[in-house]
Amino acid sequence: MAASLLSGTAYAQSVDLSKWSPEYVRSIAGTEKVDTAGDCSKIVPLDYKGKVSVWWTGPNEASPDISRKVNDEFWAAFKATYPNIEVDNQNIDYNQLLDKLRTALLGNAAPMVVRLQILGGIEFSSKGYFQELKPEDVGYPTADFWPGAMKSVMYDGVPYGVPTNNETMAFIWNADLFKRAGLDPEKPPATWDDVVTYSKQIHDKLGVPGYGLVAKQNAGNTPFRFMPQLWAFGGGALDEASATPTYQEVEINNAGAKAALQASYDMYVRDKSVPVSALTNTQNENQNPFIAGQLGMMIAHPAEYAKMVDLASKATGADKEMADTVVANMRYGLIPQGPERRAVVFGGSNIHIIKNDYVDGGLDEQAAKALVCFWTSPEWSTKLAWVDSNPGNLRGFKTEWMKERLDTIKFLDVTTSMLPNGIPFPVIPEATEIMNIIVPDMLQNALTGKMTVDQAADDAAGKVKELLEGM
Repeated sequence: MAASLLSGTAYAQSVDLSKWSPEYVRSIAGTEKVDTAGDCSKIVPLDYKGKVSVWWTGPNEASPDISRKVNDEFWAAFKATYPNIEVDNQNIDYNQLLDKLRTALLGNAAPMVVRLQILGGIEFSSKGYFQELKPEDVGYPTADFWPGAMKSVMYDGVPYGVPTNNETMAFIWNADLFKRAGLDPEKPPATWDDVVTYSKQIHDKLGVPGYGLVAKQNAGNTPFRFMPQLWAFGGGALDEASATPTYQEVEINNAGAKAALQASYDMYVRDKSVPVSALTNTQNENQNPFIAGQLGMMIAHPAEYAKMVDLASKATGADKEMADTVVANMRYGLIPQGPERRAVVFGGSNIHIIKNDYVDGGLDEQAAKALVCFWTSPEWSTKLAWVDSNPGNLRGFKTEWMKERLDTIKFLDVTTSMLPNGIPFPVIPEATEIMNIIVPDMLQNALTGKMTVDQAADDAAGKVKELLEGM
């Protein structure tokens, strides 16, 4: 089933993934009108009477006004479309949702529907809490969702959710530092080998770190920046980079993975061209040196530009002058390629329906499907992702709302164009430990000289195998 979902019709979308680029994304935006109520009425009649409960992480006090506005509009629109479906919705803090859901499931007191971060669902699906669910169940072809996103809702050959929003990062550089270091200020490094070379050149010419390497242990920032490099060279934690992963093959010590680790070693140990503090750095520690003109390159979200603008607005005197120069010279480009591919971590969220046995008061399946259809529609998957992400439904890219976003959110088209290169972390319950513990430990072992590159990779492979074998 997995193969048929992910490959058989994957490229029959209403958009052409083979043409995906900033220019193509802009060319299709605003070309299609959608009828959300009409689409969902084919799955659940608009006069259906029922009740649905849902948990998710939505906007909070720190969110921009537009996020709260769109959220309010979404619930108002659902009520107008399905006036006879009673809604019990709870917006739960990101750091509390998983624990709260675990407790509720154990007590058979869960909601009918839950939206979780892209890999948050695997834990619950593997334990049998989620109902089988694919896009067709709520009226949309699987082909209209990213193949990478569909990988993230498949476990043991069974689909267990629908993607709501997808996101990828981009490569950011300071064009002024590039120019002063003798590099083309308008061209990012094309390959990861170029990143090593550019990082050294920036450091040697200007005395500042070239690349914002991060290697903090037990921190998600580390795999989100190292795995794109590892995948680009042909490595993998398992075989998650393949078109139809089995998650049975350990690839973290293959030749590609070792080449990627060697590149990081070369920057940190041989060239000393990355921050000395990289071993304890997250991306947050890259922000201040970047806005101060003391860091050449890094990987981050579209929101990083807004963060730099904010930092510049708070600077004073000479710091203000430098910060304004950095903002003016901030560039976004595609994450570099490696010998095997261009890659980036595929992020976002998925929505799930919980089995009747675990739902407080029992599952109203029709009401739940009506909500999932509405949420994952081209219209609302676009609007609800307004400032942070991209629509899970590919038709969302063709809407007028996507055109408005591209016209108002700087660099969104660059991160959007990285989506076809997105690879989800292995969709297995052990993925969090592999990514947050084993991968950073491998980096630390090599960069500190505790182990050679080969030894560090082989040690990581042994730990992954032990974890998968339950040892």
